[in-house]
Amino acid sequence: MFESLSTKLQKITSSMRGKARVTEKDIKDMMREIRMALLEADVNYSVAKEFVADMTEKCKGAEIEHSITPGQQIVKIVHESLVELLGSGDAKIAVSPTGFTVIVLYGLQGAGKTTTAVKLAKLLKQDNKKPMVASVDVHRPAAAEQLRVLAEANGIQCYIHPEEKDAVKICKEAIERAKYMLCNYLIVDTAGRMTVDEEMMDELKDISSAVNPNEKLLVVDSMIGQEAVNVAQTFEEQIGMDGFIMTKLDGDARGGAALSIRKMTGKPIKYICVGEKIDNIELFHPSRMADRILGMGDVMSLIEKAQQNIDEDKALRQVERMMSNDYKLNDLLDQFEQLKNMGSMKDVLGMIPGAAGKIKDEDVDETIIDKNMAIIRSMTKKERRNPKILNASRRKRIAEGSGTSVQQVNQLIKQYEQSAQMMKQFKGGKLGGFKLPKGFPGGKLGGGKFGGFGGFRGF
Repeated sequence: MFESLSTKLQKITSSMRGKARVTEKDIKDMMREIRMALLEADVNYSVAKEFVADMTEKCKGAEIEHSITPGQQIVKIVHESLVELLGSGDAKIAVSPTGFTVIVLYGLQGAGKTTTAVKLAKLLKQDNKKPMVASVDVHRPAAAEQLRVLAEANGIQCYIHPEEKDAVKICKEAIERAKYMLCNYLIVDTAGRMTVDEEMMDELKDISSAVNPNEKLLVVDSMIGQEAVNVAQTFEEQIGMDGFIMTKLDGDARGGAALSIRKMTGKPIKYICVGEKIDNIELFHPSRMADRILGMGDVMSLIEKAQQNIDEDKALRQVERMMSNDYKLNDLLDQFEQLKNMGSMKDVLGMIPGAAGKIKDEDVDETIIDKNMAIIRSMTKKERRNPKILNASRRKRIAEGSGTSVQQVNQLIKQYEQSAQMMKQFKGGKLGGFKLPKGFPGGKLGGGKFGGFGGFRGF
């Protein structure tokens, strides 16, 4: 997410942090580099120009001259300006006072509206809401079927009417159905086109007029670059948006669209989608995103991600077993499963202050957790309970069964034994001066490869 821009901005701001004295030439050089970084990230030219001009004025102010650490003060100004560009404050969905909220999703074909509808519904469901999704795409029957399949797979109520060819009528039927089922949210997935055309806009205007939605959200594919801004402006002029959902921010997108849309339309980004899985959607927090872009980490998002994906009761039971010297390979397997549910290891590690911006693709092996899970699942129940019986022939069999090597099996067992040993030391109060084993979370980050925990080498 914003990888190219983030790398460049972090390099620029890092060079400024330690400066005890900042000259006008330093500021001018930095602003030129920031402007180039923004343009390379597909940020709209006028947005980049205004952003840099505003920061230049702030950096030349008396506040810099009288600051004890001018370099850090400039980094603070860059951060605050970035937050302002992304939109100050978190923009949440407007809730109807009647208790029944209608959200209509608009967007071009291929932007990810159908998947986003279910993602948003799942997010609302996790917040103890009762959502329903509905498809009013009368042009592509497959879109309605896709919505139904995704909704059923995730336990979401769904309404489709494939035989009906009037989108407005389907929308009204969906509202009645949602109210009958006592749902308090209805998310409507509308039809899209490859490009904006008059026929599509007329249909969307009719839907909007007929149902008077509480939220009109445009789903924007961040990978189409500056064209995303043109699409956003067209929809805003024709229909009037309440906000945006940015999709595919986990791909090769340079992020310029997200940085430009807020400024060009005046409407906020409300959600971002950072992966293909249904759980890969999150509220957009401008300050947190600015932290990520500048390599300051995102602890709050990391905590929220952990709360959503880690079973607290199971985690407590694991700790109890650890403390009672009853830590088995099944416990390690549970830990791998919960860690995997949190998403990409690179993204998770990037939320840690100090780690962000220093993690390279070659430092993270996303397949390691899957391999280690396969190794444990290739063991018998007896072997998982008592790894001491794993002789050479058993390890060879496990390696063949999991599609790995004996060396990888040995590495996992060694890691397990080191973890169990550390738990014994902890229980006995002997951790003073105890060196955490390589590859264990909390160990020395400067050396050793985080083999079992995502393949991170450290930084």
